[in-house]
Amino acid sequence: MTGPAAILIGMPGVGKTSVGRELAGLLGVSFRDSDEDVTRLAGRPAPEVLREKGEPVFRLLEHQAVTAALAEHDGVLALGGGAVLHEGTRARLDGCRVVHLWAGLETLAGRVLADGDRPLLDGDPRAGLTRLMRDRLPLYRRLAVVSVRAEDRGPREIAEEITALLASAAP
Repeated sequence: MTGPAAILIGMPGVGKTSVGRELAGLLGVSFRDSDEDVTRLAGRPAPEVLREKGEPVFRLLEHQAVTAALAEHDGVLALGGGAVLHEGTRARLDGCRVVHLWAGLETLAGRVLADGDRPLLDGDPRAGLTRLMRDRLPLYRRLAVVSVRAEDRGPREIAEEITALLASAAP
């Protein structure tokens, strides 16, 4: 397998960043978040880019950020929830240690409502999450080397499970 030690994918609110930081600590590597990379590339927060420039422009910036991160970063990388929508990004994830974090709709809805600025979920977050899940879950499942439940326990416990699963999945 190539690329970073682990690449976390999953729905908004699933905990990619918090689990990713824990996982990086367990593995003794650095952590990187593609949403932060998009913010640096755009010179403004990712939610602003989505609102002002639209999703197609955001996805292109996100693809550029993910491409750079995959080439430069050997630690734990958390991708934005929709990064898998770009065909080029999906192609680049092939052969990488991709971990799909998942949680149920009620858990995700509770987290994103408490979390704040999510432009793709403006209006009715539950309906938005349902639509995003329908579109994204097949992609997450196809790309993942391992899939881990990310609810009803803390980031450390989830990171420990990922560490064990990746060790057993190694060639």
